[in-house]
Amino acid sequence: MPPLLWAKAARAIGLGWGNDRNARQFRPSAGQAGDGVGVDALLIVALGIFALFGSWYTIDQGDRGVLLTNGALSSVVDPGLHFKLPWLQRVEKISLRQQVLKWGCENQNACGGLPAMQAYSRDQQPADMRVTVNFHVPAAEVSNVYTNYGSIEALADRVIARKAPQEIKTVFGQYDAVSVIQNRAKFNKDVADAIAAVTDGPVMIDSVQVENIDFSDAYEQAVEARMTAQVEVQKQEQNLQQEKIKADIAVTQAKGRADSVKAEAEASAYKTRVEGDATAGAIKARAAAIANNPLLVELTKAERWNGELPKSMIPGSTVPFLELSTPAAASN
Repeated sequence: MPPLLWAKAARAIGLGWGNDRNARQFRPSAGQAGDGVGVDALLIVALGIFALFGSWYTIDQGDRGVLLTNGALSSVVDPGLHFKLPWLQRVEKISLRQQVLKWGCENQNACGGLPAMQAYSRDQQPADMRVTVNFHVPAAEVSNVYTNYGSIEALADRVIARKAPQEIKTVFGQYDAVSVIQNRAKFNKDVADAIAAVTDGPVMIDSVQVENIDFSDAYEQAVEARMTAQVEVQKQEQNLQQEKIKADIAVTQAKGRADSVKAEAEASAYKTRVEGDATAGAIKARAAAIANNPLLVELTKAERWNGELPKSMIPGSTVPFLELSTPAAASN
């Protein structure tokens, strides 16, 4: 409060201001006494109202209050309605809600003041990453945060923001470009563990997300070309497998046909052999019958002769199919 107001307030309640000389300096004249009393009364009322409204305060559910008396920490205040001494005490609020630190963005040209996160993989491939770290202050550490850091922003800057980027780059350098893409979950966990290990202040790391890894255009084009080549190789392998399957089918079919022809040939040979054996048996039987009965041939001839003689004959030749014996032979 300005010294003049203090002087008027003191004068209004019958107090002096300083020594007698100073008191006489502020003593009104008889003509001004009535007006001065009215002004002083208004000042007292205004001071009372100001003191009344400055003596109470509220703390939200997600915050804690640090009550300071003349700058010294008196206590940590829980959520709710509280009272304090006007002009002598004040309250600083510390949030217990989850806070976020970010590095990198989708468009580097539109990042504004957001710090970039650039790192190199084990195979020397540069990448721009987008990383977020979520943290909060435990309720038991509120007095520690205010005493040693003053605010959550200062705490985050000194405990997390200065250490996390180096840990992220170190972990990223342990992966090559292909493996970090293939093992995103493991890489994210390794980054979170590394950041939690170096965070030694009154703060709790809730989670770490590596939201995006953006390699250079040249590398991405090389990866795309390699993937295209792999797809083409896989396509050719599939075609080769299809040709092998077709060849196996043709071989199977040819073998089936060969087996069929072989079976038919074997059946035909068997038939011929059986028929030959039967014919040979019949001939053998006939030969044996003829040998046992020589006249059987003549009987067969006679049975098959139709009784007609040849129309012409060579002189001196024998008559076919007939044997004419002499009378003497017949009598014998």
